[in-house]
Amino acid sequence: MNRFVIRFSFARVRDSLWTIGQIVLAALSSYLFARYILGHQVPLLAVTVAISSLGFSRDTKPKQVLLTAIAMFSGVVLSETLLQTFGSGALQLAIAILLALMIARLFTSNPAFTITVAIQAVLVQLMQTPVTGIYSRAIDGLIGGAIALIFVSLMPRNPIKLARQDSKALFLVFRNTLSTVAAVLRSPNVDLADQALTEIRKTQPLVDNWKSSLESALAISKISPFYRWTTKEISQQWQVAEGMDLATRNLRVLTRRVHFLVKDEKPRPQLADLVGKIIIATELLEQTSDDFSVIQKAKKYLRKIPAGLSPKVFDPPLTISESALLLEIRPLFVDLAVAAGIGADQARSLLPKVD
Repeated sequence: MNRFVIRFSFARVRDSLWTIGQIVLAALSSYLFARYILGHQVPLLAVTVAISSLGFSRDTKPKQVLLTAIAMFSGVVLSETLLQTFGSGALQLAIAILLALMIARLFTSNPAFTITVAIQAVLVQLMQTPVTGIYSRAIDGLIGGAIALIFVSLMPRNPIKLARQDSKALFLVFRNTLSTVAAVLRSPNVDLADQALTEIRKTQPLVDNWKSSLESALAISKISPFYRWTTKEISQQWQVAEGMDLATRNLRVLTRRVHFLVKDEKPRPQLADLVGKIIIATELLEQTSDDFSVIQKAKKYLRKIPAGLSPKVFDPPLTISESALLLEIRPLFVDLAVAAGIGADQARSLLPKVD
């Protein structure tokens, strides 16, 4: 294991400390309530449902935690009912697993979660029936789910921190791709262009992660009194995320065009300079995740770019293929302008007309 992997592993643990603490406290609270308030000697399901409902999933919206808890509780109740009605045995176990898996698939497409629900049903079938009576384990499951929901509402994970991390992850690849595009336009290198194309094609999950974390952040900010202050920032990030989603799609097209164009090994410094301006605008937008007031500077800079987006300003004149590349940059500009809060129609009106 090299030094980089070790450092990354410790960073992952550090970033998960709040989540770990949340899960530990929720599991402990579930155990203490079931054990000492209700008198359940072995409240295993209270603890396991609390842990599984919270988990390390990116999607920690209260609604999702509630659905997880309901699905797991349903699996436990189903298994308990089968056990009380038909007794224990191999056939009953198989039926319990079958029905638990079907119920879980009704709630989610997550395969790991589906298996977790089935495991809860198996525990009910195979564990000795507690002296506290029938359905006491179902009550334990209900306690675990309820406490998990309380913790995600009153002691949530920082809803905006993950969104910021996701935005930076996307901007890093976006900016690096633009830098590579500018570099190969100055000094053609097919291998480097191919590398950039490969990287930018992998960005859709980064966009999806950013939007997903913003959705979770919004849900948490609505229910948690401790994070009401994040609502405005979440709205601001949504604006940037929507524009960057479109810009990323257009950058894939642009990079593919450059990948084809540089095969003739002809330097194109004028187009490289133009891409350099796009990079500066991107860097300003990236800074908005930490300080949204930078958005005004980004708007001001973006409004200067359209002057260079007309084929008429290039000397020597662009070839047909180079003009086609310029036309790919124009919608990319519009998307970045949208990310900065400039309306799409207004951004298009800033573009010089093309004959």
